[in-house]
Amino acid sequence: MSTILVTGRLPHPAIDALSKAHEIDYRETDGPIPRKELLQRVAGKDAMVCLLTEKVDAELLAAAGPQLKIVANVAVGFNNIDVAACDGAGVVATNTPRVLTEATADLAFGSILMVTRRLSEAERVIRTGQTWQWGMFFMLGTGLQGKTLGVLGMGAIGQAVARRAKAFGMVIEYSDERELDPAVAAELGARRVDQDELLRTADVITLHAPLTPATQHLIDDKALAMMKSSAYLINTSRGPVVDEAALAKALATGQIAGAALDVFENEPQVNAELLKTDRAVLLPHIGSATVETRTAMAELAAENVLAVLGGRPALTPVTQKAQV
Repeated sequence: MSTILVTGRLPHPAIDALSKAHEIDYRETDGPIPRKELLQRVAGKDAMVCLLTEKVDAELLAAAGPQLKIVANVAVGFNNIDVAACDGAGVVATNTPRVLTEATADLAFGSILMVTRRLSEAERVIRTGQTWQWGMFFMLGTGLQGKTLGVLGMGAIGQAVARRAKAFGMVIEYSDERELDPAVAAELGARRVDQDELLRTADVITLHAPLTPATQHLIDDKALAMMKSSAYLINTSRGPVVDEAALAKALATGQIAGAALDVFENEPQVNAELLKTDRAVLLPHIGSATVETRTAMAELAAENVLAVLGGRPALTPVTQKAQV
């Protein structure tokens, strides 16, 4: 019987699946596990199920020992994992792609509606007891029909957001290294453009890129300067894809109309200037936060562990060249 470290509280179906066949060291607690405790508890384990808050690097792999076979990340992203170090140690790293596509796309499109129609700003008027009265120009927002949605990163989530946007009457353009399957492009009416053209022409830009050295601060001063003053930026991908200081400046000066962020550069800290502006909708990394999706993510991580410990290939392994 193998031993598995589970670093934080997970939905019961995943824990039940693991415990039926193996011994579990289960930290049934929310929040990040302290690093010292993590290094102590991983020692001697055959597998580890972890969250985005845990850093998996050479130090952790050394603390675990040579019997560690798999690190199963309960997330689609894996920038918390040194994949090269895992490969070098013969440890399989896995993630949970596909199962969170629809939930994240819902959140992304909900964010578009929140920022363009000023929904969170309007709710604060009520909740803070401000005096208000209906008026022709009170809380005017921006409609989406006929506007252009620019998708930076047209993977599964980008495509799902585009489908929602099409239903709202938006025009779709995208920038990606890979061209869409012709049938999908036809379904969405999506036009492929280069990144600069997308930045110049889109009314709403939604980011769905993985975090790599090439995408660190993909949206910086230069990129923001190319956007329309009436445009909105949405980020539900990875925080460091956006230079938060540059974004805060662009919002303060009216360089762009607004932004909605579900992820941040230094979570859980948020740029202080972003907190001051009503032009930004700020959400606490809840893109996949539905009961159904989080359960499916945990179950997929468990399935990966059970497969590897059973001598079978992982269902969703990641490599150094993997894309989100």
